[in-house]
Amino acid sequence: MGGTRFTKASQRLHSFCLFLALGSFIWGYNVGVLASVLVHPGFKKTLHRPDASLSGLITAIYYLGTFTSYLFFAHPAADKLGRRHAAFVGMGVTCVGQALQVGATGSAAQALGMVIVGRIIAGVGTGIISTSVPLYQRYVVEIAPSKHRGRFVVMNHIGFIAGLASGFWIGYGMTFWDSERGLQVAWRYSLSVSFVPAFLFFVGLPFMHESPRWLVEHGKIDEAFTTLQYYREGYCTSDEIYDELDDIERSVASFRVTGLVWTSLFADRSLFARMWRSALLQFLAQMCGATAMKYYLPALFRALGLSHRASLLAGGVESTLKIGCNVLEMFIIDRVGRRLTLVIGAVIMAFSLLINGTLPLIYPNNSNIAADYACVVFVFIYSLGYSVGFGPAAWVYGSEIFQTAVRARGLSFAASCGAIGSVIVTQIWPIGIAALGSKIYFFFMVINLVSVPIIYILFPETKGRALEDMDVLFGGHDPSASSEHLLADGEDEDDDQGPRRRGSPIDGGLWRD
Repeated sequence: MGGTRFTKASQRLHSFCLFLALGSFIWGYNVGVLASVLVHPGFKKTLHRPDASLSGLITAIYYLGTFTSYLFFAHPAADKLGRRHAAFVGMGVTCVGQALQVGATGSAAQALGMVIVGRIIAGVGTGIISTSVPLYQRYVVEIAPSKHRGRFVVMNHIGFIAGLASGFWIGYGMTFWDSERGLQVAWRYSLSVSFVPAFLFFVGLPFMHESPRWLVEHGKIDEAFTTLQYYREGYCTSDEIYDELDDIERSVASFRVTGLVWTSLFADRSLFARMWRSALLQFLAQMCGATAMKYYLPALFRALGLSHRASLLAGGVESTLKIGCNVLEMFIIDRVGRRLTLVIGAVIMAFSLLINGTLPLIYPNNSNIAADYACVVFVFIYSLGYSVGFGPAAWVYGSEIFQTAVRARGLSFAASCGAIGSVIVTQIWPIGIAALGSKIYFFFMVINLVSVPIIYILFPETKGRALEDMDVLFGGHDPSASSEHLLADGEDEDDDQGPRRRGSPIDGGLWRD
C-alpha cells in the first residue's frame, strides 16, 4: 500500500473521518457554547448569579461524567454494542443531558440541580462518543500509511475545534437578541443548537460501515471483508485486502491466546511504559491551561477591558483561527514529528502566559490600553501553541503507541487522566482569578515549562514508524507473534488445493480465488 492517492478509497476514507468528526464537533460545541452561557444575563439570573466557585463546579462537574464514563461505561458499550451503536447511544445520552440544561427552571436550587445533573449526564454521553469514535476510527489509524497516519487523527480534533468555534459564534450571535425575552432565554437557544448536528449524526450513522475489527471479534468475517473492500476500492488489490483481513484476524486471535486483560496495562512493563506516557500526555494537555481558556475565555477578555459582545466576538475569532492552525498541524505533524510539535507548542504557551501574567501586574486596573491589547494578542498566540502542540498531538501519540489488543483500554485510561486534569483546571481557574488575579497565569506557565524537558527526554519520537515497530521504542513484543502458528498451519494445509482457503483462528477463514 502506498500513499493516500486520490482514489475512491481515499475519498471514502476522508469522508468517513469527516463524518466521525461530527461527533467531536458536538463535543466541541457543548464546550464552546458554555463559555457564552456562563456570562449570559439570563443564565446568571436563573441561577441567582453564581459566584466563581459555583461557576467552577458547573464547568468541572461535566468532566466527572466523562471520567466515570471512561472508566465504567464507554469501553463496555463499544465492545458489546459495536462502535456505531455505542456512538448512537452516547449521542442520545448527551442529548438527554443537554435537554435537562435547556429546561433548567424553578428556584435557584432546582435550576442549579437540573444544570448539574444535565452536565453529568452529558459528560457520560460525551465519554462514550469520545471513546467509540476513536475506536471506530481506529482501524483507519492502524492501516493508514505511517507517513500519513497523523493526518487522519488530527481530522477528528479539527471537528472538535470547529464545534468549539461554532459555540462561540452562536453565543456571539445571541447577544444581538437583546429584547427582554432574549435576555431571558437566549442562552437556552444557544444550548439547543447542538440538537441540529446531533440529528444529522443520528441520521447518518446507520449508513456507516461497522468497524472491521469489531466484526471479526464477533465472528462476522464476511461483513468485515465487505467493509474493507468498500474502503480499499481502487487502492488495494483483492489479495492485499485478504492479507489485511488476515492481519486483523491474527490480532484478534492474539488477544485471546495471550490472555491480555486491562490489568496488563499496569502489570506488563512494556505496556505500562506506554500507558503512563499516554496518560501523562493527556493530563498535561489539560493542565497546560487550555481547558480553562475554552470555558472562561469571554470572562478573560472582559477582564482585559472588552465589552460583553466584543469578548464573545474575540472568542469566536480565536476559536476559528484554531481551525486553521489544526489544518496546518494536519499537514506538518507527519513531517516535523510528534515530540517537536509538543515541545514547540509548550514553549509558545509558556511565553504567552508569562506576558498575560506580567502586563496586568505592571499596568493594573486596565490602566494601559496597549498592554491590554497585547494580552489579547498573546491569548491568540497561546491558542496557536496549543493547536500545534498538545491539542492534536496528544491524541495522535496515544492512538499509535499501544499494541492493538490493548489500544482501546489504554486510550480510555489515558482519557480518564485527561478528565481529571480538566476537573482540576476548571476548578482552579475561576477561584485563582478571583483570589490572585493575573498571577494565576504563572502557575500554568510553570506547568508548560516543566513539560518541555519531560516530553523531550521521556517521550520517544514515533513519526514515520509502523505500528508494529513501536515495540522497538517501548520494549516488549507484538502479541500477534504468539498466534502466528494458528494462521501458518491453516495456510500450509491448503497450499496445494484449488481455491486457496485462508486459515482463520476465528471461524476457519474465507475462500480465496
